[in-house]
Amino acid sequence: MLKLNVGCSRKVGEANYGSRGASVSLELEFESILATDPQLLQARIRSLFRSAQAAVDEELSGSRQNSNGNNQVRSHDDKSGAAVRECGRSSPRPATAPQVRAIHAIASRQRIDLPNELQKRFDVEYPDDLSVAEASEFIDSIKPPANGNGRP
Repeated sequence: MLKLNVGCSRKVGEANYGSRGASVSLELEFESILATDPQLLQARIRSLFRSAQAAVDEELSGSRQNSNGNNQVRSHDDKSGAAVRECGRSSPRPATAPQVRAIHAIASRQRIDLPNELQKRFDVEYPDDLSVAEASEFIDSIKPPANGNGRP
C-alpha cells in the first residue's frame, strides 16, 4: 500500500486586526502499483489537493458572526488574495463522491469510453477531476432519456 498525505492551510484577515484560519490534511491509501504510473499518481495527488483546497475555501468563505452579532461573509477573492496563492489557485468545488459513482455507473451501462469522453469534453482524465457543476452537466448529458413513466 502507498500512503498519500496532502494538506492545505490558509489564514484570512478580519476587521480590527483579527484573523481566522482553516487547515485540512487528507490521507489516503492506494495500491502500491500507483507508484509505477507517474501520470496516474500525479493526477491522484492533484485531485486530492483540489479537495483539500476546496474544503479550506468552503470553511473560510462561509457565513460567520462578528462580535456585534451580524453575519459577515468572506470570500476567497477578498483581501486574502495573497493567502489563496499560498495554497495554489482557488478552484471550484470538486465533484462529489456520489457524482463520481454515478458517472462510472452510467458510463458503464451506456458503454461510454469514459477516459476518452472526459478528455474530449473537459480535458481531464478522471471523473473526480471534474467540478460539481461539470459533473452534473456530464451526468445529464450521458444519462439515458426517461421514458413515459419517468424511469430511464
